[in-house]
Amino acid sequence: MRDNYSNLAARLALAPAVQAAAIQGPAIDLLNVNRAAFVINTGAIVGAGDFGATLQESTDGSTGWADVAAASLKTNAPATLAANASYKIGYFGYKRYVRLSLTKAGGTSLAAGASVVLEGTASKPVA
Repeated sequence: MRDNYSNLAARLALAPAVQAAAIQGPAIDLLNVNRAAFVINTGAIVGAGDFGATLQESTDGSTGWADVAAASLKTNAPATLAANASYKIGYFGYKRYVRLSLTKAGGTSLAAGASVVLEGTASKPVA
């Protein structure tokens, strides 16, 4: 099908929760995917929680995770995530697996969750 609905798939990238430490989401398999965009939603910040977001990539989904190079990302997320906000991170790399990584620079906690939208080819639906 060539409708947009059939060419998009949504996957959980980080379960909504209060995060008190750095955390990595599950591995997202990009086999047969043309594009991937993560959407991060934040809630309350407690004790000046200072969290940032980036993506990590791997060839096998279990080992060798490394931060994605800036040239393979497009994002509107600042270095420190704000309360009650939404951000997006687009992935342009070539590894098969990617995951969201929240880093903690200080403070107590941040409420956050995220999804990833995967776009397939026009000839092969992903949803």
